[in-house]
Amino acid sequence: MQDKTHDMKIKSLIFLGILQSCFYLNAQVKTLDPVEYVNPLMGTQSLHNLSNGNTYPAVCRPWGMNFWTPQTGKMGDGWAYTYTAEKIRGFKQTHQPSPWMNDYGQFSIMPVTGKLAFAEDARSSWFSHKAEVSKPYYYSVYLADYDVTTEITTTERAAHFQITFPKNDESYIVIDAFDKGSYIKIIPSENKIIGYTTRNSGGVPENFKNYFVLVFDKPFLTNSVWNDKTLEKDKLELTAHHAGAVVGFKTQKGEKINVRVASSFISAEQAELNLKELGTVSFEENVTQSKNEWNKVLGRIAVEDTNIDQLKTFYSCLYRTVCFPQKQYEINKDGGIVHYSPYNGKVLPGYMYAGTGFWDTFRALYPLLNLVYPSINKEMQEGLINDYKEGGFLPEWSSPGFRNVMVGNNSASVVSDAYMKGLRGYDINTLYEALLHGANNEGPLEAVGRKGVQYYNTLGYVPYDVKINENAARTLEYAYDDFAIWKLAKALNRPKKEISLYEKRMLNYKKLYNPSIGLMSGRNKDGSFPVNFNPFKWGDAFTEGNSWHYSWSVFHDIQGLIDLMGGEKKFTAKLDEVFTTPPVFDDSYYGSVIHEIREMQIMNMGQYAHGNQPIQHMIYLYNYAGEPWKTQYWSREVMNRLYKPTPDGYCGDEDNGQTSAWYIFSAMGFYPVCPATDEYVLGAPLFKKITLKLENGKQLIINASDNSDVNRYVDKLKWNNSVYTKNYINHFDVLEGGELNFDMTSSPNLKRGTAKDAFPYSYSNSK
Repeated sequence: MQDKTHDMKIKSLIFLGILQSCFYLNAQVKTLDPVEYVNPLMGTQSLHNLSNGNTYPAVCRPWGMNFWTPQTGKMGDGWAYTYTAEKIRGFKQTHQPSPWMNDYGQFSIMPVTGKLAFAEDARSSWFSHKAEVSKPYYYSVYLADYDVTTEITTTERAAHFQITFPKNDESYIVIDAFDKGSYIKIIPSENKIIGYTTRNSGGVPENFKNYFVLVFDKPFLTNSVWNDKTLEKDKLELTAHHAGAVVGFKTQKGEKINVRVASSFISAEQAELNLKELGTVSFEENVTQSKNEWNKVLGRIAVEDTNIDQLKTFYSCLYRTVCFPQKQYEINKDGGIVHYSPYNGKVLPGYMYAGTGFWDTFRALYPLLNLVYPSINKEMQEGLINDYKEGGFLPEWSSPGFRNVMVGNNSASVVSDAYMKGLRGYDINTLYEALLHGANNEGPLEAVGRKGVQYYNTLGYVPYDVKINENAARTLEYAYDDFAIWKLAKALNRPKKEISLYEKRMLNYKKLYNPSIGLMSGRNKDGSFPVNFNPFKWGDAFTEGNSWHYSWSVFHDIQGLIDLMGGEKKFTAKLDEVFTTPPVFDDSYYGSVIHEIREMQIMNMGQYAHGNQPIQHMIYLYNYAGEPWKTQYWSREVMNRLYKPTPDGYCGDEDNGQTSAWYIFSAMGFYPVCPATDEYVLGAPLFKKITLKLENGKQLIINASDNSDVNRYVDKLKWNNSVYTKNYINHFDVLEGGELNFDMTSSPNLKRGTAKDAFPYSYSNSK
């Protein structure tokens, strides 16, 4: 009897301990710093033929000018870090927005011990993720071949390395200024190395250089420069196709060598100024400062829930949304804001940002900035003014200057959405002038201005048979961009004739609706539709997608699209078909299966291709046709199935914050289907509570206390304790703060949101 009593007491104590642990974990969920949920390795398990994000673990500050990353790929390889790699070749300063765009202004640092090795393959070291710590504010890894631990933290333009060596008479730090033209100089009397790198992937003038400076806290015992694969021991300075340096030390077991690094696109002197961002504080203090900055930025959205994986996914995505575009401006000796222009090669006053493709990011990333971080986007708008003044056009893809990739004229959306969401204090008239210029001219590159603009402005579309690739995609995006210009023109009280012109052009999307397939297609110059047009054919008339993906790109007039498709029931049936049609495809335009096709094929969601941008808003279109519960279902399915806080955690290219911004908005329960309007289309929140801390000091609280994986449908919605029947919320109402209370249920409410007065904005319903 005593033994049984004893056993019961033990079991009771164990049970009590489990309960206490649960309470502790719940407390941790609510109190853990937001940055501690971030996994910068999310999306790094990617390959050229299959993207799970195509990210790298950026150690940086939000929107910082310089990022740092461990480098597993070879010099010049866009896949700088891949999770499945076994060796690290160095720690690289990077500005790379995506592997497809590649990098510019890069150089690397690598510690080695024993026999000196400086070439990238020879110096590489085995590492393990078990001996790796990756945070936005701190990175650490053990380099097994050298018994060395490397730690990194950063400011916006500088980095602090702390390298822990073993006892060794031959400990070295290798500096690689990369090929394509570089310079290095060792200054032993100052424990300093200076230099520059010119390596880039385009989008820069001929005088482009990234100047760098490194200052060590230990004198050099030995020093040499190297030229490609040749060590030149008798030199301290070298200009070459591929220059580098090696400095050597005698180290004790556990000895830490600190290296402070900064760079500048302006000059060596400016790099020295940028180095002062680190101050004179310790490595640990710089880590703390960076961590505090990340918590401040990520803490603007506070999530309360018990699902740790979803919290990790949310904050990992939020981290990605505040990385790009990067600050390309610097602070001169007088405290002035200056930048090196990637358009004309001059050093000029004012802001500059770079590293984003508007084809991707106009959809949700810039709307997220306008809602959560508007003061940063105000700087970005000022930077766009400088882009236009210095380059003659607004960029559509900047890395750092004009890049010839993707289609559309979506700078119009980025500019218009900022102004329509209330941003002020910059020269909007010059930006509007830039929009008109871009809308009516072909640029110096196909991806700048509007390719095929003469056809578009006369016929109302870019024809299929005039040897302009991706013509239907261009037409659909130009029509939406014309809507964005029309909205801004009205807000600026432009002449009526000008307003009417863009109002007319915004309806050009109708010219591509092909009734024989019930979707959009290319259209010939004579007005006929191509015979046997294949809606499953990727590319050709479309950009990285097919007709099933692009037919929904009528952001501004979904009602008009509904009318073309034969009414609400036929429209929602067509939406349903996206998910029920098998993921068949025609890749003949590309000649092989591009990674975007493969990512659609393997996700088991039919023709829905969330891994690329054109279709990402489509799930929210059920709200325009009286079936909002399907939006609630599918948005949850995508969040649950296609996002994980793991190295394979994305379902395609992350793309400079856009795919992450989709998740952030969707997790909050709404999405900006049509930037340049003041509405967000409702879905259903993912978490039990979210507090959005607005820049104006007010708060939006989103409550969904009964939320669960089963309870994914909205039964009732209250806005500030009043029943709310609309399928959208207004941006300016949100800015006033308040509470959205979602009553969640396991069964769809088939009555809520079905009346036409509940539907979001469409141009056809606004007249």
